[in-house]
Amino acid sequence: MNLEELRNNIDDIDSKLIQLFSERMDICSKIAEYKKQNGLSVLDAARERQKLVDISSSITEDKRSYARVLYSLLFELSRSYQNKILNPYSPLGNKIKSAVENTGKQFPGDAVVACQGVEGAYSQSACEKLFKVPNIMYVNSFEKVFSAIESGLCSYGILPLENSTAGSVNRVYDLMLKYDFNIVRSVRLKIDHNLLMKKGAEIANIKEIISHEQAINQCSEYIRKLGSIKITYCENTAEAAAFVAASGRDDIAAISSRSCAELYGLKCVDVSIQDTGNNYTRFICISKNLEIYPGADKTSIMMTVSNKPGSLYKVLSRFFALSVNLTKLESRPIPDRDFEFMFYFDLDTSVYSNEFIQLVCELENQCENLKYLGSYSEVV
Repeated sequence: MNLEELRNNIDDIDSKLIQLFSERMDICSKIAEYKKQNGLSVLDAARERQKLVDISSSITEDKRSYARVLYSLLFELSRSYQNKILNPYSPLGNKIKSAVENTGKQFPGDAVVACQGVEGAYSQSACEKLFKVPNIMYVNSFEKVFSAIESGLCSYGILPLENSTAGSVNRVYDLMLKYDFNIVRSVRLKIDHNLLMKKGAEIANIKEIISHEQAINQCSEYIRKLGSIKITYCENTAEAAAFVAASGRDDIAAISSRSCAELYGLKCVDVSIQDTGNNYTRFICISKNLEIYPGADKTSIMMTVSNKPGSLYKVLSRFFALSVNLTKLESRPIPDRDFEFMFYFDLDTSVYSNEFIQLVCELENQCENLKYLGSYSEVV
């Protein structure tokens, strides 16, 4: 047989498969109704396990692993279809639907906003990209941004979440486990690091560089070329510039922004010293209230799954089955629970899509713990 004939055979088989698949899903819907009437769970783990054993014994060994993958996916699709019938809206689904309906049509132009750092911080620049006239309240740590939101001292807070060069800001991820909040918007900010010193100081005399740990990491190659220099971490790049300005020393430099050079009376002894020119930091804007503004096409969630083989796969297969794109998957250890992790997900999907609502309804029943962080749009 030639290739065309073989492909025709495949087409004939696929035609039968799709008809059988449709019939199988129709029966699944009837099973869902039966389970609903009799108070049964959608998942029947024993039935699925035995089914895989039977399938493995009825096919040759060289195809066995492929058959298990195929039927594992079929089980996921069947459960997804049944859940759609039984739970069109879960409590979380209803909460999201209510937020979409009750949030204002425009993101606020002015508000009291908490930012970590001091005047000139990158978080200030991110804040000013999101709000037209923000009333910025500076705090000295990431945790105090969360606590300011929680206590009602401000309406919103700005936090860095990840950098294209240095990766995730782990401290913020850890605090996300601790506090209740909602992401209402995000922004990507171009980060341009510069080496700042007191006027009259020379780069050849540098003995110490001070900055935030992320900024140090983003400029690691440049720093390495300077030779043996003391590195000191501080809470913020703007704070580093303020420290150098107040130090009275001509042998210390800050890694900070050009705006901080002017703000604190320093000079740029070297510009754009980050390891890569394509250096962006993603900031999130958080609120105590769940607000979902028009155009929300990103969603962030955190979840824990049981510490068993295949638990995470079963969650990931939900995204695949519903054609929801994952743009980030991050794991963080859960405090006081050895070798157990919380998983952070960024989803690229419209909050208005039926697939999104179905996904969150299913995940609410699938996970040990699901923390919905918000649906929002991103400013670039």
